[in-house]
Amino acid sequence: MLPIDLSIPLGIGTPAWPTYEPLQMKYFKRLAPNGANGQLLTHSNHVGTHLDGEIHFYSPGRDIAQLPLDYLMHEGVIVDLSDAAGDYDIYTSKMVEDRVEVKEGDILIIHTGYHHNGWDQPTADEMTYMVKHPGPDREFAEWAKAKKLRWIGVDCGSADHPMNTTIRTWMPRQAKEADAHFRKKYKKPLEEVFTDDKYQLMHLEMFNHQIVHAECMGGDIDLLLNQRCVIGAFPWRLVDGESCICRILAFVDDERHAKLMAKKAKAKLTKHGDVSGSENEWLHEEGRKLAAKHKKAKKSKKAGRTKKRK
Repeated sequence: MLPIDLSIPLGIGTPAWPTYEPLQMKYFKRLAPNGANGQLLTHSNHVGTHLDGEIHFYSPGRDIAQLPLDYLMHEGVIVDLSDAAGDYDIYTSKMVEDRVEVKEGDILIIHTGYHHNGWDQPTADEMTYMVKHPGPDREFAEWAKAKKLRWIGVDCGSADHPMNTTIRTWMPRQAKEADAHFRKKYKKPLEEVFTDDKYQLMHLEMFNHQIVHAECMGGDIDLLLNQRCVIGAFPWRLVDGESCICRILAFVDDERHAKLMAKKAKAKLTKHGDVSGSENEWLHEEGRKLAAKHKKAKKSKKAGRTKKRK
């Protein structure tokens, strides 16, 4: 089994979640005269690719150090919803299951495509990345609980819809824009869709069920759209940690890894060496073909069950 990185590069330019402490880094000693370079880092737990832990929103929950390895690393699936959900849209469990098979106990990674707006990409747009990405409603959260998902990952600023967080208050101009979008697409104003009882539901209604999530994923995620693999999150063994910066990897067998690396060799890359999501449409097309194949098989299986009942 060989790894594929699903994490974004972490540096002083990596944006933290709005208002959170960004990464700061400085030297406290240098080779001359100290004989070694040494650095001090200051940051919040919510910068770059990170895992939101249970006690981030649920006081009786487990800290990061208590999360077992077979929880953090398990079989899962990466679903591409970039063709189904755009700015301010709501994604659903049906969108997921129309594209991939999600098994009970899976890790589920959601590729919204908004990592293409990440700071490491040639099409970087921090406002879109943090404030305009799509997100779920309660229907999705209830489905995730019914599926007993281990944890969820997203390639954007939050696992919640940005307008179901405090961003809605902080960014009134964008909230007005989102409200107009909701009225047109969903026939309801924003405040009637994301009511107060749903506030940050992917945090407040999930962590008490031991379903946490990773945010700001990316790396070479575009190589694995609508595919299954083993997925692992590797935060620090952080006692009392409410969340943690982490490395997230996908693991595939050696032969499959060689094929994926051959594809990467043909792809345009970012300056950090990851697949450039916005410049490799052929990879997204491959993902869509896999999704269409799954949907056709699902439809055929359903038709077979209906015929059998008759």
